[in-house]
Amino acid sequence: MAEEGFSQEWVTGSQALLRSLLREGTECVFGYPGGNVLYIYDAMVNEPNFKHILTRHEQGAIHAADGYARSTGRVGVCLATSGPGATNLITGIATAYMDSVPLVIITGNVSSALIGTDAFQEADIVSMTMPITKHNYFVRDVRDLPRIVHEAFHIASTGRKGPVLIDIPKDVSNQRMMYQPSDEMYLRGYGATPNPDYAAIDELVKVIKQSEKPVIIAGGGVVYSDASQELIEFVKKTKIPVVTTLLGLGGFPSANELWLGMPGHHGVYAANMAIQEADLVLSIGSRFDDRVTMKVVGFAPQAKWIAHIDIDPAEIGKNIKTDIACVGDIREVLEYANTIAEPARSTAWIEHVQSNKKAYPLRYKDSETELKPQYVIEMISETTQGDAIITTDVGQHQMWTAQFYRFKHPRSLVTSGGSGTMGFGFPSAIGAQAGNPDRLVVSINGDGGMQMCAQELAICALQQIPVKIVVLNNGVLGMVRQQQEIMYENRFSQIELAGSPDFVKLAEAYGIKGLRAGTKAEAREAWHEALNTSGPVLVEFVIPRDENVYPMVLGGTTLDQLIMGDYE
Repeated sequence: MAEEGFSQEWVTGSQALLRSLLREGTECVFGYPGGNVLYIYDAMVNEPNFKHILTRHEQGAIHAADGYARSTGRVGVCLATSGPGATNLITGIATAYMDSVPLVIITGNVSSALIGTDAFQEADIVSMTMPITKHNYFVRDVRDLPRIVHEAFHIASTGRKGPVLIDIPKDVSNQRMMYQPSDEMYLRGYGATPNPDYAAIDELVKVIKQSEKPVIIAGGGVVYSDASQELIEFVKKTKIPVVTTLLGLGGFPSANELWLGMPGHHGVYAANMAIQEADLVLSIGSRFDDRVTMKVVGFAPQAKWIAHIDIDPAEIGKNIKTDIACVGDIREVLEYANTIAEPARSTAWIEHVQSNKKAYPLRYKDSETELKPQYVIEMISETTQGDAIITTDVGQHQMWTAQFYRFKHPRSLVTSGGSGTMGFGFPSAIGAQAGNPDRLVVSINGDGGMQMCAQELAICALQQIPVKIVVLNNGVLGMVRQQQEIMYENRFSQIELAGSPDFVKLAEAYGIKGLRAGTKAEAREAWHEALNTSGPVLVEFVIPRDENVYPMVLGGTTLDQLIMGDYE
């Protein structure tokens, strides 16, 4: 019997693809057409329920799909043609893979008879992306399409989430089939989510009761598992201070008295010292990334126990030797742990870490003549009350945002962590706004990253996508300049961004309101105007070129060897 809304009839592979995507709950596809996906685009003409946003570059499409997925928790979908269209997606696929983001990427390919002949716009995108996807499909038989789409969504959104690619030859997209919705899956060997190891959780709870100086490192897995409330309850019961990684920001509220801040390379003093002085380090959904651990020899030197909760067993012990391994979905692990959790012996420890937090807050030298970037982020945080979805590009502005914006909710920060992809910030905001039409979305960018996908301003203008676009303009590649100053003895090389556009005029050229500010008063006035404008607005904040991000831990040193800048 045919499923309601999808009658059994002869359709093309392209029609079957669109129906299958709609059946999976796809709200919007971000894409760019080309010769080998034209049957798919032709099928959209007679499918009124199918929403497609035409980006201006394939990289913009996949970053938008990524922003949609991170901010909603649902699977993001993008579409591109063969050859250069497909290869333009690779950076975005790697970005999503590094950060465990659920995407389904659909690419066209040349007709089946031409595969392997070096035909026009042929590329073996399946082989190219195997190292950076959870799974790949090359569709040989049109009758497999409904099943493949169903499987792809399941794989992308279960277990450790990630991108899945479906490559469809042009002839397959035009072959005819009797459409029938599929709930079948042939996933031999795929175990989506391991059951929690209850014995390991029991052991962890026992160790927590013995611990006098525990600390939790909460990572992106807390957000992706929708486990924020369970973490809050766990912390309340165990009395353990929390540090949140870049991708974990928002997974534990910054207003909580047991939150110490972000640790690592540009982490705060209280967070880094808590790790270094702790007797128990518990990573929850954090993979002990090198930007968090810094020098591995010397990481958490006083820890009697290292414990790790993660959905992916491959992460356990990969970077840091683990004493207690709790493999499983974080929310399920914490749900069980909360039924048996008891407080650590941490009263004196909490007083100590809170005194560190009070004694060494984030600070910067304010100025009445220059507009400091930290001031801009504080202003954005205060005026949005932490309720906005913030997307960032990569660089100094990303770290200032992580430090000075006060995140209250999960999925409120969308940023490229593991890959550090410049050009990500602005298009990801378009995807976040598409997935959250009733939320305020603010995209914070540097003048370097903004130019990498600035062409997507066209989408905001044409569709009146009301993203508030912030450009912190210091005229240089700021993070590179900072590293060259500190680690390369002021030998500055290829950092000048001379010739950058007038960003206000650029916005206006696309039909978007553009504003500029170079003082505190101008900043407040421009930002107030932006917030009170119904459509998209770009605000350029002109900031000093030599402002650095502090604290900073240099590569090859340990977390307690912080450079505090002007506040050594």
